[in-house]
Amino acid sequence: MASSSGYCSSPCAACKFLRRKCLADCIFAPYFPPEEPQKFANVHKIFGASNVSKLLNEVLPHQREDTVNSLAYEAEARLKDPVYGCVGAISVLQRQVIKLQKELDATNADLIRYTCREIPSTVSRPVHHRRRNNNNSMVQVYGDGGFDPNCGGYYHPLAWGNGHVGDGQEGDEGGM
Repeated sequence: MASSSGYCSSPCAACKFLRRKCLADCIFAPYFPPEEPQKFANVHKIFGASNVSKLLNEVLPHQREDTVNSLAYEAEARLKDPVYGCVGAISVLQRQVIKLQKELDATNADLIRYTCREIPSTVSRPVHHRRRNNNNSMVQVYGDGGFDPNCGGYYHPLAWGNGHVGDGQEGDEGGM
């Protein structure tokens, strides 16, 4: 790209914009190619060529490309939103993530409700069965509680209001 006279064969976008000769050691040439004139125009309008030149000279050579890309992104964002720049774009995206998270939570809750309706009725009512107590006699049991992962966690028969555990004494239904 450098000719014998020390000039670039084609001036970079920065030198073209600034209407100056593009030298072989131009700090802008590797990062502002002639095919992207708007990239430098935006950066120059927001930060100024002198500030960008100073910044690029202070940054390590392997970090310059990332630096220019960041400046170009911020400059474009500042032109679209002069007050907030890219922070405004980040805020919009954060609000969108929060909104979508709430929507996802609501959809998951609807899915759980729908799934619970599909479960057989024995899960939603106390379970009626017989078992042996400590005296080895049969007792009537109405719902012993437990864990139902389909309906969001633990359920307990006393929460239904009519569940009780027979103790085998006279007067209990099913006592022996």
